[in-house]
Amino acid sequence: MDLETVADELYRLRPEKFTAARAARMAEARTAGDRALADRIGKLRRPSLSAWAGNLLVHESPAEVEALLHLGEGLRQAHRDLDGAQLRELSRQQRVLITALSRQAGQLAAQAGRPITEAARQEVENTLRAVLADPGAAREWASGRLAKPLPAGAGFPAVAEGTAPAPPPPASASRPARTDTKATKATKAAAADRRRRLTKARKEADRTARELRTREKEAATASREAFAAKKRWDEAQQRVSDLTAELQHAREEQQQARSAEQAARERARTADRAVREARRKADAAAGEAERLDTPGDA
Repeated sequence: MDLETVADELYRLRPEKFTAARAARMAEARTAGDRALADRIGKLRRPSLSAWAGNLLVHESPAEVEALLHLGEGLRQAHRDLDGAQLRELSRQQRVLITALSRQAGQLAAQAGRPITEAARQEVENTLRAVLADPGAAREWASGRLAKPLPAGAGFPAVAEGTAPAPPPPASASRPARTDTKATKATKAAAADRRRRLTKARKEADRTARELRTREKEAATASREAFAAKKRWDEAQQRVSDLTAELQHAREEQQQARSAEQAARERARTADRAVREARRKADAAAGEAERLDTPGDA
């Protein structure tokens, strides 16, 4: 047993089960003589409902996690020095992705038996916004061990949403024309590179959103199938219980019939013995009467 394994286990559990499971793992570590591990396990904090839902998303949907982290890297890079129109389009892409992921986190939580509230879902969205904007937040979320939701912050650090990029610094008048040409080429190259990055980020956002919609449909279908299977299991279990009770009743009746049969056989044997004894006595009495009735035998 090590801290990584225990932490992964605990942060998958529903929040109401966390404390008891943590105490059990601490006791196991102490029993094994590893007090340092027990102390480290004791420092793991119980997650809030929204943090747990975010952890579920990390553990149960690794493809979506990887796509989101990759998209965050592209978005943070593409967000630098973009114009207002590009930023507005990028913001739309983010909203689609965050909404889809927060909905999936809610579905995973419901399937795990603990639906989240609307307030918790909003906290999941804030966490995902932080993941897209901040690489440190992305690493923390990707560990799957959040104890509380991450603050959304003010957006991407390079530029705020809706602003235009800062213009390039003016070229010095004292520089020769060749230097100005190089600067112009460099500026154009940088602008072209930014456009390529933005196009790539948009394509990645669209692909991830499509994949999430597909996964959501699959999850919804699986949830319905699981509900139907659970219903069939409940019905079968009830039928088993009914048949078990019926079998027990039949066995009790069989035992009672067996006891009645044994008692009846014993009474029959007793009656048969009594009949034989009565017949013997009757034969003896009849013989005696016949003897006495015969002349000359007096």
